[in-house]
Amino acid sequence: MYSQNDLDEAVAAGAISADSATALRDFIDTQRALPAVDEEHFRLITGFNDIFVAIASAILLFAIGWIGQSIGQALGFVIDSDGPSPLAPAAIAATAWALALFFTAKRRMALPSIMLLLAFVGGVFTATGFAMVVGIGDPPSDQDFIYPGIVASVSGAVAAAAAWLHWKRFRVPITVATGAAAVAAIAIGVLVAILGDLQGREDAILGFVLLLGGAVFMFAMRWDASDPARVTRRSDVAFWLHLLAAPMIVHPVFTLLGLNDGNATIGEGLVVVGLYVVLGITALAIDRRALLVSALAYVLYALSELFNQLGAVELNIALTALVIGSALLLLSAFWHQARTLVVSKLPATLQGRLPHLERMINPAPAA
Repeated sequence: MYSQNDLDEAVAAGAISADSATALRDFIDTQRALPAVDEEHFRLITGFNDIFVAIASAILLFAIGWIGQSIGQALGFVIDSDGPSPLAPAAIAATAWALALFFTAKRRMALPSIMLLLAFVGGVFTATGFAMVVGIGDPPSDQDFIYPGIVASVSGAVAAAAAWLHWKRFRVPITVATGAAAVAAIAIGVLVAILGDLQGREDAILGFVLLLGGAVFMFAMRWDASDPARVTRRSDVAFWLHLLAAPMIVHPVFTLLGLNDGNATIGEGLVVVGLYVVLGITALAIDRRALLVSALAYVLYALSELFNQLGAVELNIALTALVIGSALLLLSAFWHQARTLVVSKLPATLQGRLPHLERMINPAPAA
């Protein structure tokens, strides 16, 4: 099976013409009941070899990390004499980059590329944080609350730089979202350092995460707007950014509403259901399902509590699963029709920035 990205690369390499690629896309579209623009394609697995390589790489990275930890302990380069060593994540990051030179740059394998990117950036972030802790040692007693924020900010900055280097070399779509997460870590670390004592300031942190989630969402929409036909790798980049933004928006909202205190009232449950409907309309408008998936746990809990308080104690879980499962399946089956209804009510200027309801005749060139 060939992905949209494969077609883009074939056109760029001159293997096929742009008209032939468009004709192939149009033919595939006619074989489906729904327009391909509503399928939200992204490349994850091209074959079982992706899974095989990903498993083998995970085993190798685990072994490299173990060896790095052993060397760090032997050299005394560890936290608190018997804690983790920065050499372990640093070795994992270096190995991940080396493996990416073959499996990402040459073989273009999707799942291993994603895993190796996360291992590289995560390893850089962790190694930087551990190295700072080892180098600085115990902070003064009056800086106990500032110290974690500084470590998180510096580690996020180095990880963001690592993500940028990886993007320049390999162009894996998830890299942009990983870099955005690193930048968010910088901002959160700075806020923690400024606030100092976080006791009683959890709502401020959640509110700030919500703002960052909104910023990531707008960044994702910028990528989406640059490829409304969803035929280039820009769409894949936007997918991962939406996947990052969704929990950063959903979790603070529902937590600030008090849904995580384990005692949801009927009023709170109705508010959650109403917010889920709003999220559903937004997901239809932008043609992204990540918002619905991220909020699913909250709405399941809220509906379960509603049924429980209305007397359906024994069947509350079953009724909740029945309602949500049926609603999501119906929405999936009639996604295009529902999206057409939502988008058609929006202003024309806004419609032009959203993913097209129908596929373009001449899609934008590959990016």
